[in-house]
Amino acid sequence: MTMALEMNKLDTNKKVGLFLVSAIVLAVLPFVVGGLLGNSWLRIIDFALLYVMLALGLNIVVGFAGLLDLGFIAFYAVGAYTFALLGSPHFDIHLPFYITIPLGALVAAFFGILLGTPVLRLKGDYLAIVTLGFGEIVRIFMNNLNAPINITNGPQGINLIDPVKIGGLSFGKPLEIAGHSFNSVYLYYYFFLALTVLVVIMAWRLQHSRIGRAWVAMREDSIAAAAMGLNIRNIKLLAFSLGALSGGVAGGLFASFQGFISPESFGLLESVMILAMIVLGGMGHIPGVILGAVVLTVAPEVLRDVIGPLQMHTFGRMLIDPENARMLIFGLALVIMMLLRPEGMWPSKRRKAEFDDAKKG
Repeated sequence: MTMALEMNKLDTNKKVGLFLVSAIVLAVLPFVVGGLLGNSWLRIIDFALLYVMLALGLNIVVGFAGLLDLGFIAFYAVGAYTFALLGSPHFDIHLPFYITIPLGALVAAFFGILLGTPVLRLKGDYLAIVTLGFGEIVRIFMNNLNAPINITNGPQGINLIDPVKIGGLSFGKPLEIAGHSFNSVYLYYYFFLALTVLVVIMAWRLQHSRIGRAWVAMREDSIAAAAMGLNIRNIKLLAFSLGALSGGVAGGLFASFQGFISPESFGLLESVMILAMIVLGGMGHIPGVILGAVVLTVAPEVLRDVIGPLQMHTFGRMLIDPENARMLIFGLALVIMMLLRPEGMWPSKRRKAEFDDAKKG
C-alpha cells in the first residue's frame, strides 16, 4: 500500500514537472523563434496553433466518434465569415471579438447539427462522400453569395477585418514596452495559445466523460451501443456540433489574424490536411493529434526553405519547382510513415495495442 502511494506521488511529481517545463518553453518560444528565425517563422507557429484547434475539433468527430468527415473545413469557413461579416467595413459592423468569436462558434455548431441530421444512418465511405460534398457546397456558396445581394463579396473576399482588441490594446499594431517593439504575431501567439489550451482541456474532459465513453462505444460497434441503450442519434449530433464548435473558433481567429478571407482559403485540400494531421499524429490521442498538427504545419515550410537552396548548391540551377518538390517530398514522407507506422507518431496505448495484435494475427 505504501509503495503504491509512493509510486502515485512520483507520477504526480513527474506530471507537475512536465507541466512546468512545458509552460516555460511555450512562454519563451516566441522570443526564441522571433529572435533567431524572424517574425515569419513566428507567424507559422501561430498558424500551427490554429491547426491544433482544428485538428482537435476534427478528432472529436473522427478519432472519438469514428465518423469520417471530409468537409470539416466548412465549419472553419463559417466561423471565419461570421467574424468577418460582423467585424469589418463590409456591412460597417464592428462588434468586439468576445461577441463575434463565440457567435461564430455557435453558428458553426448549428451547421454541424445541420450536417449531422441527414447523415445519421450513413457510415464509412458514404459518410465521407456526403461530408465532402457539404464542405464544397459551403465553399461554393461563399464564392457566389455576392448577387443579387452582396453578402460574402464573392471570390474577391472580405478585407480590412478588425483585429482582436482587448481594452485599449489592438493586436493589429505593434506593442511598445520599455522601448522594445513587439509585432502583432507575438500578441496573437499568446492569445491563440490561451484558446488552444482551453480547447485541449475541453477535448480531454470530453474524452474522459460519459459522452466520450459513449462515442468510443459507438465507434467500436454502433449496433451493440444502441442495444445497450445509448441514443446513437444524439451522440452523433453532439460529436458533429462540438467538433464544429472548435472549428468555428479557429475560423474566427484566422479571419482576425489574416485581416482578409476568401473562399480559396477553405478548399478540400485543407480538410484533407487536417485529417492527415490526426492520422499521422495518432487518431483519438490528444497529444498525438497536437504533434501531428505541429509537424504537418511546420514541415512543409522547412522544406520550402531548404529545397530551393539545396538544388542551387547541388546542381547550380533549379531542376524542379520548389513548391512542387516540397509537396512531392511531403507526400512521399506521409506514405512511408503510414507504411512503417500506421498507428501514427504518438498513438494511444489502446490503439498501439490494436495494431500490434493485428500484426501478430
